[in-house]
Amino acid sequence: MPSDPYTKLAHHLHALGMGYPLKEDLVGILRANFSATEAEVALGVPNTSIPLELSTPEEVAATMARPLEEVEDALQELARRGLLFSGPTADGRTGYALQQVGYGFPQSFFWKGERTRHSEDMAARVVKYFRSPEIKETYGSATKAWRYIPIKQAVKGPFQAVYPYEAMEEVIRRARTIAVAHCSCRMTARLLGKAVCDHPLEVCLKYDELAEYVIERGMAREIDVEEALGIIRLSEESGLVHMVDNSQEGIKHTCNCCEHACWNVGPIARRRLSRDDIMATYFLRSTDEEACVGCGDCVEACPVDALVMSDEFPIVDEEVCIGCGLCAIPCPSDAVRLRRRTDVVPPASFAELHGRILDEKGIG
Repeated sequence: MPSDPYTKLAHHLHALGMGYPLKEDLVGILRANFSATEAEVALGVPNTSIPLELSTPEEVAATMARPLEEVEDALQELARRGLLFSGPTADGRTGYALQQVGYGFPQSFFWKGERTRHSEDMAARVVKYFRSPEIKETYGSATKAWRYIPIKQAVKGPFQAVYPYEAMEEVIRRARTIAVAHCSCRMTARLLGKAVCDHPLEVCLKYDELAEYVIERGMAREIDVEEALGIIRLSEESGLVHMVDNSQEGIKHTCNCCEHACWNVGPIARRRLSRDDIMATYFLRSTDEEACVGCGDCVEACPVDALVMSDEFPIVDEEVCIGCGLCAIPCPSDAVRLRRRTDVVPPASFAELHGRILDEKGIG
């Protein structure tokens, strides 16, 4: 086992369910953000828990020969800087959890939408660290952490009645607290001077305890249901894809993703990663042959280039289609249909989702 606290912490974070790929670049990111003492304290925060599952300062201090007051001060400071998740425990005290990939890391550097020397440095480090192989490693468990939700306009028939968790409006209305942050992917591109699209930035939605955390830490602002629904409409009109946690209940995020900068849609569009390597997809595009007028507008709208025209008829590549439904927006004849790809449904809860991932990775 390495003796350097940053290398130790890299190994500790690698062992999470949503773990950090183990590379020297990760050690550099940790050195740039943690003092040696903070790294040693973070080593005491459990790495066998699901994302956002809290531990008390006493539980952390019990793993090391440091005074409780010193441990608690370090935990508070790390949470203040967005390097640990924090929130109220069942008895109303403050608890802490490691930032797991997708649940604060590396997004917390960019959610504010600020351009600072540190955010620019982190953008460069994160882009170097997270490449397609690392994305596949992190999100490649049999049970996928994320799924796409189709736009409302594309879902015909009884789907939303039978599967209400497939409707963005239902996801939003079920949340007790909602926050909106900046898209970390597009912010990263802008910080690096590589902005390749003009999609809106402040469209990343957080719910419940994650929303409360980012609001408290000044990384996002609280919004109401109507503003959140407006952000969903804006995202759809802008050609952004809805991505949420792959569970029916307890969804913590809605990311509104583009094919230019975002970690999931972009690599699929560029054929650097297979859709099924990293994402759960429950719908696929089909076409009402009688209604279709062969205009090809849907082909232009597809964010992953899954459609081609053949004899004036759109043909879908079902190995690539992500079932987002954006191709329905420009269709002049209401010919776009989405069908369920599978009868399998998402895990019932956020806890069940990440419990499965822990089991599949042999953690805990």
